[in-house]
Amino acid sequence: MAKKMFVAQLIAGQQFQEVFLVARKSLAETKAGKPYLALGLMDRTGEVEARVWDNALEFEPQVEEGGFVLVQAVAKPFRDQMQLAVITLQSVAETAVDLADFMPASPRPLAEMAAELEAVIAGIGDPPLRALLSVIFQGDTLDRFQRAPAAKKLHHAYIGGLIEHTLSIVALAAKIAGHYPFIDRDMLVAGALLHDLAKIEEFDFTRTPFGYTDRGRLVGHLVLGVEMVRKAAEQVEDLRAEQVDRLMHIILSHHGQHDFGAPVLPMTPEAILLHHLDDIDAKMQYMGGLRAKMSGSGWQWTEYQRHLERYLYLRAGGEEEQAAATRVAQSGATGSEPEPEPGPEESIAAPRAKKTIDMRQQSLF
Repeated sequence: MAKKMFVAQLIAGQQFQEVFLVARKSLAETKAGKPYLALGLMDRTGEVEARVWDNALEFEPQVEEGGFVLVQAVAKPFRDQMQLAVITLQSVAETAVDLADFMPASPRPLAEMAAELEAVIAGIGDPPLRALLSVIFQGDTLDRFQRAPAAKKLHHAYIGGLIEHTLSIVALAAKIAGHYPFIDRDMLVAGALLHDLAKIEEFDFTRTPFGYTDRGRLVGHLVLGVEMVRKAAEQVEDLRAEQVDRLMHIILSHHGQHDFGAPVLPMTPEAILLHHLDDIDAKMQYMGGLRAKMSGSGWQWTEYQRHLERYLYLRAGGEEEQAAATRVAQSGATGSEPEPEPGPEESIAAPRAKKTIDMRQQSLF
């Protein structure tokens, strides 16, 4: 079943029929007790809110999170976001769709990033650190590192996002390390390469929408990353225990604050720098995605960004960046999550409560 209409191409007032992947599903009731379906539908170019106001109980068995549905709907603007009023829908078998239409991917070519990663590792001057990185970045670990997203939703949330995010931080680290002569450049770059490595274990990215693995939820990528480094370090004879401890400290502390999940605060120059570089890259990519989605030109205010707790004043990305946003899937990661459109007597407390919980479980890291 060839897909012709993508989320990024939706136009207000347009009625169409198309296949989407179900990212979220919630069965709720209006204040009058009438059931309705609140859906998040997505493809490789983004995510859109959808509502089934009529015959919700009839259609509900056709919809499963992670499944595919053929919907007939009308696109309507709501609070500067597009929303679909679904007229009818039916489930579609996964074998009937091209998964590439629903898997967001990095705009950077994979081969280009793989070559850059190899060059970065080769450029590490400290032989034991370079050997450690060579031990880690090979085989299945390297393959998954090149495919994994950097986050579930908020930044670099697409196939290849992890290596893209990592290389961006490495580039920043290489520039800033020369500015401060007391910085251990090799340690900083090694920390940048490894800080999010265990997201290959934390996320299930075999298909969209991306989710957490059991180990990812129970342990988290900071602790899993330390385990991976410690195990690899056993194979590098000349690597000093002090180096391993400093490297593990960078991984454990890179979220910067206890409230953001860091078990320890950054306490070395390299750890403090890495935390801020990670934060900078995540926020800049997030804002870049917002810019690309803006219509028109010039400086504009965004919707309230709940994860940043502020409005943002950004210059629209222009036609070229908007075209790139259409081609490159953001899986909803580069825009504020639209509020559900209330019906005449709708009670939306349950969906909003779920979204609040989801928001608290996420961070830009």
